[in-house]
Amino acid sequence: MNPLRSVFLGLAPLLLSLNSARALELAPPFTDHAVLQRDVAVPVWGWDDQPGATVTVAFAGQTKQTRVNASGGWRADLDPLRANATGADLVVTCGEATVTLRDVVVGEVWLASGQSNMEWGLHSSPKLYDGEKTKPANPLIRHLRVDHVGADLPATKVKHSGWQVAAPETLGPFSAVGYFFAQSITEKLKVPVGILNASWGGTAIESWIPEPVLRTHRSWPALDQRMREAMKVWPERYAAQPGLEAAWAKAQEDNRKHGTPVTMQWPRPPMGPGSGFMPARLYNGMIAPFVPYALRGALWYQGESNVGRHRDYAEQLPAMIGAWRAAWPLGDFPFFAVQLPNFEDFGKPTGRGWAQLREAQESVRHVPAAGLAVIIDGTEGNDLHPQDKRPVGDRLARLALHRVYHQRDVVWSGPVVQAVAREGAAIRITFSYAAGLKSITPEVTGFEIAGADRVFRAASAKIDGQSVVVSAAEVKDPVAVRYAYTNAPAASLANADGLPAAPFRTDDW
Repeated sequence: MNPLRSVFLGLAPLLLSLNSARALELAPPFTDHAVLQRDVAVPVWGWDDQPGATVTVAFAGQTKQTRVNASGGWRADLDPLRANATGADLVVTCGEATVTLRDVVVGEVWLASGQSNMEWGLHSSPKLYDGEKTKPANPLIRHLRVDHVGADLPATKVKHSGWQVAAPETLGPFSAVGYFFAQSITEKLKVPVGILNASWGGTAIESWIPEPVLRTHRSWPALDQRMREAMKVWPERYAAQPGLEAAWAKAQEDNRKHGTPVTMQWPRPPMGPGSGFMPARLYNGMIAPFVPYALRGALWYQGESNVGRHRDYAEQLPAMIGAWRAAWPLGDFPFFAVQLPNFEDFGKPTGRGWAQLREAQESVRHVPAAGLAVIIDGTEGNDLHPQDKRPVGDRLARLALHRVYHQRDVVWSGPVVQAVAREGAAIRITFSYAAGLKSITPEVTGFEIAGADRVFRAASAKIDGQSVVVSAAEVKDPVAVRYAYTNAPAASLANADGLPAAPFRTDDW
């Protein structure tokens, strides 16, 4: 016999085994160090090239079997699991092929999405990063970062970092907001928390909404026209600049190394062709591949790219929440958004564009199981990317701890307007969630008042219990009041826990 043939025949069983092993594939969320959601059924799914073959999933004393369907897909659901911080193997077999995931834990899983301030890596905030990377590894906090990719249709696969355990050598690319959220949750609940980070800087909300939902929205005709116009100018205006993606990546890397804020703006239409910024493409490419991975809820920090389109945003944000909830078989899972911070908008601190978008974000307050983290008290109003993400993560965590995890000792909201009443030449605003109502500056600032002429003037304000009485000498007969309703307001009102009052206005002018 030919010696080479003899060698080949000897290797044949191994080669067949390797081929089989390559055929068995798990869906994107399933890697080493994965976090599985506790207390709900846990779908485990993937693909194999042997329709009809039996797939066995074994984890935490459970063994589930299913078959590969005619399209090559399979899915088995684990029964609800108790929280467990001790890593274990999750083993999937099909024929001769076996895939073993190591160090899989059970706890709380949150999908974190949005644009740059959610994507913002911990290493892009050097002061925070330097402190956190001196801490020992924390296996309770885990993070999976999804690669930037758009798709024309809902995808089933996407590239990503795999689940990473929080440790000095891995922390850098973690979403800073997601990391501090997870840190607060783990400190209180003592269970693993996984952050599934699918975010992309500079993106508009339209990119994250499924196309069938967008097409039902009244803004679709104008949106469709904007896309068509953008597609006309893209080749001539942008094709000659192939280095845009590389330039942005370099700017981010320089920021990580030197601690300087990234100020480069995308020189492209906000939803330009050739990128993931087109409507629905990021839902298709970065969200759809993770359906139906078991989650507790979602965190959302986005809106900067929609400033100027606030009327649409007020409807699109609830529509997106509904679309995501419809995709997952989890009912009305919690959805917590971050309201945009104070920002001077490149030299326009008294403008209203950012205030109008913040007001549009208030629409989540009317969505079941949704909430809004207010960060209007930020101290970096000239930075599109505020470096201090700890308060953002903390305020999202407060929402979750109180409203999802029933930690009633956690104060989760700053003052919110409860009632407004005229008192002579003044207006009294009464707040809920206002125990210990105070000003963080010597004077109460941020209020404006107007009469029938609709001209708003700076107002003086006095705290009276859980109310504020507002007046202005120029306005004898006030009919409307606004608070923190500019791009970069001097917002000083807070409760005893230091949580800021939410911006508001009583007019609709």
